[in-house]
Amino acid sequence: MANATRRSGNYKPTLWDDDFLQSITSDYANTDKILEDLFNMVDEMKFMDLNATSLSFRLLRQHGFLVPQEVFVGFMDEKAGKFKNSFQNDVKGLLSLYEASYLSMEGETIMDAARDFAIHNLKEIVKKQENLDKILASEINHTLELPLHWRMLRLEARWFIDVYETMHDMNPILLEFAKLDFNMVQAMYQEELKQLSRWYTNTKLAEKMSFARDRLVECFLWAIGFTFEPRFRYCRIMSVKLAILITIIDDIYDVYGTLDELELFTHAVDRWDINALKQLPDYMKICFLALFNSMNELAYDVLKVQDFNSISYLKTMWAELCKSYLLEAKWCSRGHTPSLNEFLENAIVSITGPLILVHTYLCITNPVKEKALEDLVQLPALIRWTSLIIRLTDDLGTSPDEMMKGDVAKSVQCYMHEKDCSEEDARKYVNYLVGETWKKVNKESLMNHVYTKDFTRAALNFARISQCMYQHGDGHGVPRESKDRIMSLIMKPFPLP
Repeated sequence: MANATRRSGNYKPTLWDDDFLQSITSDYANTDKILEDLFNMVDEMKFMDLNATSLSFRLLRQHGFLVPQEVFVGFMDEKAGKFKNSFQNDVKGLLSLYEASYLSMEGETIMDAARDFAIHNLKEIVKKQENLDKILASEINHTLELPLHWRMLRLEARWFIDVYETMHDMNPILLEFAKLDFNMVQAMYQEELKQLSRWYTNTKLAEKMSFARDRLVECFLWAIGFTFEPRFRYCRIMSVKLAILITIIDDIYDVYGTLDELELFTHAVDRWDINALKQLPDYMKICFLALFNSMNELAYDVLKVQDFNSISYLKTMWAELCKSYLLEAKWCSRGHTPSLNEFLENAIVSITGPLILVHTYLCITNPVKEKALEDLVQLPALIRWTSLIIRLTDDLGTSPDEMMKGDVAKSVQCYMHEKDCSEEDARKYVNYLVGETWKKVNKESLMNHVYTKDFTRAALNFARISQCMYQHGDGHGVPRESKDRIMSLIMKPFPLP
């Protein structure tokens, strides 16, 4: 198919070349002196009066390294619906009520009413009180823009440390601890990114697949989003390799490949046979081999540590992904706009949530349990609903330019076509679905499953990073959309004396 007419995604080049990434340096590498300083501060903080509702306690809980990882509001007593008139003049109470409402599950309609009440009164307070404290006004606006429960944890920590520093009752020891810890973890991220950039350069994938998006650093932002803890270094590195391959293969199916070529590639992945290379066009060979080698590398790592052969599960998940991509390519080729339900049933797989979460389970779980893997590949509720959030937020962030390239209709367009309604109405409905799906995720995250708490937390965080990546547009496909977040999270440390 050398003479086939190829479409182009007209993707913008990367903002982060290897020379730049290798030049990054940090004064906060994991040295003995910095660790000693941190542990000394931990000793001092043992004697602090950190009330569970204080801003100091919130800061301590949010930055996530030597202190607890969970980020929840902690005001669950309001879930009973105690939103009396006294809240109207109690901004902190209103903020707490608003945040608690996003921890609700299906059927807890009282929390929807509580949220509406809190939003109305917070907006009234901002509107009427022109002399409202600037810090408090900033917190209100930040909270109403996106609730804490939906936010990417490391970026939220960065934001809150900045805010906390301006508060009159700021605790200087706690502030220094948070900054030093943040900078130290950031330095670790930088070293991981350098390692990944060297790997990516050596693969020649960006060079050989010039039609595809070159998004190494954006893929790393995703990885930090759902496994930010230092102990999950291996998972982050493997997740970025995975995300690079997903991005390239997605662009092959969406834009570059012909239907005949896509059939061949799908069959090759389904067979998981290196001999299938003979049947593929040249540009697909390096992609298939990179996929084959990377997944065998992961399976080898799991096997040598845990004596568990995971390759059949990896093969199954990749085959299902490629089949879902192929179906979308066929819809697009014949101009078919599916119903919203038809689209979402396939899109829960094509958004790659199930694939990435199965890989995440293998990377962060020890011991790996076959029963858990068998459950995960069947797409249990936690994976389905998390993937649905990723799908819907992605679709809301899809730009009109991306649709113009000839991509398959997304959930917004499917709903518009099905209901014969405006784009505005369709977006309202998709946003509503996001909120309702979060309630399902909340319920599933509290259920007893055969997989670990670490994995459940990673699934929650995966939904959060999708909210982040698509909050203001396509943060994965359009480099400028994620630039500021990448700079603050990975490139720029907090200044310290």
